[in-house]
Amino acid sequence: MVVLVVEDNRALAGNMIEFLEAHGFECDYADNGHLGLELANSQAFSAIILDIMLPGIDGMSICQQIRQSTTSSNQNTPILMLTARDTLEDKLQGFDAGADDYLVKPFDLPELVARVKVLIKRTNKRSSQKELTVADLSMNIELREVKRAGQSIELNKACWQILEALLLASPKVVTRQEIEHIIWPDQLPDSDVLKSHIYKLRQLVDKPFDNPLIQTIRGIGLAIKGKQQGES
Repeated sequence: MVVLVVEDNRALAGNMIEFLEAHGFECDYADNGHLGLELANSQAFSAIILDIMLPGIDGMSICQQIRQSTTSSNQNTPILMLTARDTLEDKLQGFDAGADDYLVKPFDLPELVARVKVLIKRTNKRSSQKELTVADLSMNIELREVKRAGQSIELNKACWQILEALLLASPKVVTRQEIEHIIWPDQLPDSDVLKSHIYKLRQLVDKPFDNPLIQTIRGIGLAIKGKQQGES
């Protein structure tokens, strides 16, 4: 497994790389945004560790460009962002840019390795199921496409994560706590933020169609189910 480390603090980067390599990873390294983006566009990685404050191009912009690229082999590669800024607004901005996890400096190296392993494991599980389907709703994970009844649906990062979790678990229930941890693994926001994302997802996936698929299981969470046999 090869990890790209993009961090302009060379002492910190050296410590991270040494610890990662001691735990079985190979590492490639960039100390500025331009080189980091160049490497991300030139070869595939198992994960990317990306500092936000970088010379040249900042980490947010790099993350957005990787996620928006249709040719990058790292479009779906897990990205762990590093930052010294510990505010909820900054974290939400990072997740909106396409980051999968967020680690605030200073951090313990064992936690860094643990998070990278979890991200890679989660991504490998997703990649084994490239298309998820319930009724007339389909999600192509490899192509980053969602369609219902043949119509394309554009989702933001949070709505995509919620829908993916529901489709992977279908017809089982996904608790609100599980959804929150998927979207905000480091620090939970106000509960109204999740409600807002769920509302938006329903508006896109269910409202334009006759048969709603997303079901609220009161006091537990959400599930996505097609019509059962015998239902009209």
